[in-house]
Amino acid sequence: MRILVVGAGATGGAFGTLLQEAGRDVTYLVRERKADALRRDGLRFVSPEADRTHPVQVLTAMDVPAATQQPFDLVLITVKATAFSSAVTDLHPFVDENTRILPILNGMAHIDHLQGRYPGQVLGGLARIVATLDGDVVHQKTPMSSLMVGSLTDIPVPEDIRDALDAPGIDLSVADDVRGALWDKWAFIAAASIINCLFRAPIGRVLEAGGEDSIHAAIDELEVVAARAGHPVSDSAHRQAVALLTEWGSSFTTSLYRDLTVGLPSEVDHILGDYALRGRTLQQPTPLLDLALIAIRANFLLSAPA
Repeated sequence: MRILVVGAGATGGAFGTLLQEAGRDVTYLVRERKADALRRDGLRFVSPEADRTHPVQVLTAMDVPAATQQPFDLVLITVKATAFSSAVTDLHPFVDENTRILPILNGMAHIDHLQGRYPGQVLGGLARIVATLDGDVVHQKTPMSSLMVGSLTDIPVPEDIRDALDAPGIDLSVADDVRGALWDKWAFIAAASIINCLFRAPIGRVLEAGGEDSIHAAIDELEVVAARAGHPVSDSAHRQAVALLTEWGSSFTTSLYRDLTVGLPSEVDHILGDYALRGRTLQQPTPLLDLALIAIRANFLLSAPA
């Protein structure tokens, strides 16, 4: 199976390396500058177990396949939502009607977009890994490295895709309801982002300031929207969200909030904006979410340099 990993950042570099080390045929689709660095230096991946650098196969959007080249069997989209639209455009020449596409992003808008463009070819994906990018070096911070996949249709995940993704270092699971799992994670990330962005503080400081009721209100508000959308948050996901967001002394913040605070492009529209839109479509009020979006626009986006 030929696997195309779109993006060689923290998530793509980590999972791509683990797949390559398991003998899979992995190629990265990246921008020209990144391609030059990877071709020259290889991809360095530092995990709790090892520090290694591998030569890698690289493509850019300029490398349109020759007529004799076979399309890829599986595409993993590992970019952030801010780069999603351009990534979808870039990958198009490298797929055909038999290619399966596995996006690993938060939220749901990307699923709707891909299913409209590639009906029947899209799988649901959910990754849990603590990884960062330091320059061009991928660092996996903890041993946790799991990947959940699931079908978005009545057809099960193909066996060859399960086999390809079942590699040492990757805790692979196949979900019966991957769409529900995506909503579970989306509701949690959105609730946590509301709290971080409204109060401009990590969870522990919000609790110390008397914000526990607001945290519960944000969780409940978003879970009502999920239920109205037909994907009620599971009991286990609810308990985990409450535990993580009411832990005294916690320094937890979402990547969305961290990106905003340092002036990086953020997933505000993808994570919070789309959630608010779905609430309005369902005629379900989301007052805390709406306030968070105002706070973000007033404190971060409007003050960003042109």
